[in-house]
Amino acid sequence: MPIICNVPFFSPDESKGAYQDDEKNNSNNTKKCVVNIKSDEGKSNDNDNSIDRNNKCNNEKNKVIENEINRSPNKLYKLGNVVGNGSFGVVYEAVCTDTSEKVAIKKVLQDPQYKNRELMIMKSLNHVNIIYLKDYYYTECIKKNEKNVYLNVVMEYIPQTVHKYMKYFSRNNQSFPIVLVKLYSYQLCRALAYLHSKLICHRDLKPQNLLIDPKTHTLKLCDFGSAKSLISGQRSVSYICSRFYRAPELMLGSTNYTTHIDLWSLGCIIAEMILGYPLFSGQSSVDQLVRIIQVLGTPTEEQMKVMNPNYADVKFPDVKPKDLKKVFPKGTSEDAINLVSRFLKYEPLKRLNPIEALADPFFDELRDPCIQ
Repeated sequence: MPIICNVPFFSPDESKGAYQDDEKNNSNNTKKCVVNIKSDEGKSNDNDNSIDRNNKCNNEKNKVIENEINRSPNKLYKLGNVVGNGSFGVVYEAVCTDTSEKVAIKKVLQDPQYKNRELMIMKSLNHVNIIYLKDYYYTECIKKNEKNVYLNVVMEYIPQTVHKYMKYFSRNNQSFPIVLVKLYSYQLCRALAYLHSKLICHRDLKPQNLLIDPKTHTLKLCDFGSAKSLISGQRSVSYICSRFYRAPELMLGSTNYTTHIDLWSLGCIIAEMILGYPLFSGQSSVDQLVRIIQVLGTPTEEQMKVMNPNYADVKFPDVKPKDLKKVFPKGTSEDAINLVSRFLKYEPLKRLNPIEALADPFFDELRDPCIQ
C-alpha cells in the first residue's frame, strides 16, 4: 500500500550512525586485522554475563579501514567507513566485491569457547521486518603478541532509523507525521509478534534500533546483541534494555521476566513518536521509576507483587495516575492514546499482545484501500 509523505532523504553524511550506540558513543580507532577463517565450533553460552564480553572490542582503535578486503567462506568484502560503534563493537559500511552490493558488517570480539548468542538468534530469524543476516565470518587481530578473534556479521545495509527521523522533525519544530507513527508501529508489532512466537526477547528496543528504508518506509528491527531465548524457570539479568524504554519490573530487579518487557518498550516508542521526545526520561533507574509513577500512578501492592514479589512490601508515595490525554499533545486521537495505554501496564501479562495490537483501531487507516 503506497503512502505518500514528505520525509527527507538525508545526505550520505547525515545517514551515518544508523547503527550507532548513542549511549556509549566512542571515537576510538581499529587496528587492521589478519584474516583467518575459523570454523563455527564452540559451545553456546547462555550466561547473561557474556553480554559484556564484547566490551574489549571498544578499547581498540575504530578508524576507517579503506580497501581492506575481508574474506568469508563464500564472498569477499571491501570495508569502508565506520557507521556505528559502541559497547557492542564496530559497524562498517562495506561492499561485496562479487555483487557490488552495499552491506553493513558488525564486528564483535568473540570468545572461542562460546558460540555468539546474537549470531545464533539471527540465523533462526526470517521476517520482512527484521534485519537479514546475509553472511558471517571470523577474523583475527594480532596485537602485542595477543591474538583476538572477531566475529563479523554481514547484514543488509539500511541507512536510516526512526531515531534520526524523529530528530529531523523535532529540529524543524514539526510533529512526526501520524501516518508514519502508524506505519512504523504496525511493522514493529509484526516483528515482535514473530520474534515472541519463537520465545525470543529483544531486550533493547529503542528508536535507534529501528532501521528505515527511506524509499519504501519498510522498518527493520536490528541489533540482537542483547536478545535472548527466554526459558521458563531460567533466570536472566535485570540490568538490561536502554533506560528510557526499560520496563518497571526490570528496575525492580526481576530476573524471571518474559517477552512482555519488549511490549513496554514498544509503548514507550509509540509515545515518543507522537510526543517528539521520550515519555519517561529518567536520569537513573530510580528517577526512571519515579517518572513512570508520576504518569501511571503508584503501583498497588498486587501490582508490585506481580512485577517482583521481593518488592511487594515496598511503599511508594501515593500518586494518582494522570489522564493520558493531558500527557499527549492536544488533538492526539483517542485511538493513539488507548493503544499506548494498553502497552504501558505495570502487570506484564496485561500488556497488549502484538498480534492483538495489529487489529487495533489505531491502524485502521493503513487498511483503507484508498490510503495514499
